[in-house]
Amino acid sequence: MRFLFLGDVVGRPGRIAVQERLPGLRERWKLDCVVINGENSAGGFGITEAICDEFLAAGADAVTLGNHSWDQREALVFIERQPALVRPANYPPGTPGRGATVIEARNGARVLVVNVMGRLFMDPLDDPFAAVERELAACPLREVADAVIIDVHAEATSEKQAMAYFVDGRASLVVGTHTHAPTADTRILPGGTAYQSDAGMCGDYDSVLGMHREEPVRRFLQKVPGARLEPASGPGTLSGVAVDIDDATGLARAVWAVRLGPHLSEAMPEAWERG
Repeated sequence: MRFLFLGDVVGRPGRIAVQERLPGLRERWKLDCVVINGENSAGGFGITEAICDEFLAAGADAVTLGNHSWDQREALVFIERQPALVRPANYPPGTPGRGATVIEARNGARVLVVNVMGRLFMDPLDDPFAAVERELAACPLREVADAVIIDVHAEATSEKQAMAYFVDGRASLVVGTHTHAPTADTRILPGGTAYQSDAGMCGDYDSVLGMHREEPVRRFLQKVPGARLEPASGPGTLSGVAVDIDDATGLARAVWAVRLGPHLSEAMPEAWERG
């Protein structure tokens, strides 16, 4: 199975990059399944139903969230009727929506998508390790799911790496989101789980984490309240992780960083480019 994960979509530049590039990539790379983190897609803060529908129309099979899940209040309502939208599984009981979903890939495979938030330097939610364990117990790889994708929305690299080793051999991919900078540790762990500490963002990298530079810089210099953060408006780069998943085992056979657009060195699955 050919799988693509795209990191945090930030504002209009990120949305445009997804809409313009993803349909072609699905066909060119013969992708079976695509998951996008969309928690910053509405002006940098949260997601709307219209944007979620745009991602699905562009070729995404599921959309994950994070600490900005409810910045757009409408998400509290429409998430209940949108099974492809997944918020962190370690939100307290009674939170609207779901922390995991099973989607059907183009090749007919059953793909479990799990989203959790870290706790180091983040909101003090429930234990993400326990939440992941519950989801894997309910839908184990090779027994119920043909592939398992876990989006760990976290600040600390140590927490993301610990999660990856915790599920090594029980998940196809563990990928970090939230910090908006793609890391260079793309690899397959000893048990066969693909991993990257952060997928990076889909957005304008001539910015501070996808936002216009001036206000974040001013906040560091002056430490007083100021203008609202606004997404940068330049051309967006598509960043993520591509994984070749073994149909027999559900584990990774190959993994590549994906970076397509200005400002960053280009990276892609060369084996898929060659057909």
